[in-house]
Amino acid sequence: MNGPVQNRYDFVLLFEVRDGNPNGDPDAGNLPRVDPETGEGLVTDVCLKRKVRNYVGLLHGEQAPFEIYVKEKAILNRQHERAYKNLGLDPGAVEGKRTGGDNVGKARTWMCQNFFDVRTFGAVMSTGINAGQVRGAVQLTFARSCGPVVSLEHSITRMAVATEKEAESQQGDNRTMGRKSTVPYGLYRSHGFVSAHLAKDTGFSETDLDLLWDALVNMFDHDRSAARGEMATRGLYVFRHDNALGRAPAHVLFDRVRVSRAGGDKPARQFGDFRVELDEVGVPAGVQLIRKTG
Repeated sequence: MNGPVQNRYDFVLLFEVRDGNPNGDPDAGNLPRVDPETGEGLVTDVCLKRKVRNYVGLLHGEQAPFEIYVKEKAILNRQHERAYKNLGLDPGAVEGKRTGGDNVGKARTWMCQNFFDVRTFGAVMSTGINAGQVRGAVQLTFARSCGPVVSLEHSITRMAVATEKEAESQQGDNRTMGRKSTVPYGLYRSHGFVSAHLAKDTGFSETDLDLLWDALVNMFDHDRSAARGEMATRGLYVFRHDNALGRAPAHVLFDRVRVSRAGGDKPARQFGDFRVELDEVGVPAGVQLIRKTG
């Protein structure tokens, strides 16, 4: 691992979904998330971070320094306990007991050193066995579709049954009915930020940064499911500042990436129905626009 990131970065991520549900809302029957006022689709930052975590875990086999802290069925306090034991410190005999003093700081540092998502996205590790709190060097916004999307519901049937009782009740052509929700097509846009000051605190390195770009470009190729249809990253545009504080406000830079419809009133059903324009003329001094993909 090399040193912490020294520069500020702001970036725009574009990704598409075709005939799938990019992020269901459990409070709405798992329907695709939609802004009720505009009809624009939404994907939470948590959903995108999950895909990054899954990609990194798959690529590095959950080995330090690229272990994943927040993952399915993970017992977080056991990871805190690992930190104390590896440092030769007493984690407390009873789960839920808080240890204090310098030990918390040492455990926090150990967690940052070993877990990619802790030093990248941060974590609250003060539950149970206290390993402190970390504010991550990388933050993502909700993704919002570039225009309204249509949420469709489809009836589906299951021919097989799970129990003999179900088989007896399904005589003739009766089938178990279900529903599936999809978006026919949506192009989504999310913004991200990399803080050099927080990177110094967590140890988020240039190696981690390269891995983040790799994950954002390729994460959908390793996250296939029938529910998500076809999803793919269509653009990753990075603004690199030549110092830690930055040379221009993020929103001014984001305005240089413009997405518009490519013609006609026909509903969008493919990436070619949109036009992506990069305004590279007059980019503020000290800022470099890097096209990672798209």
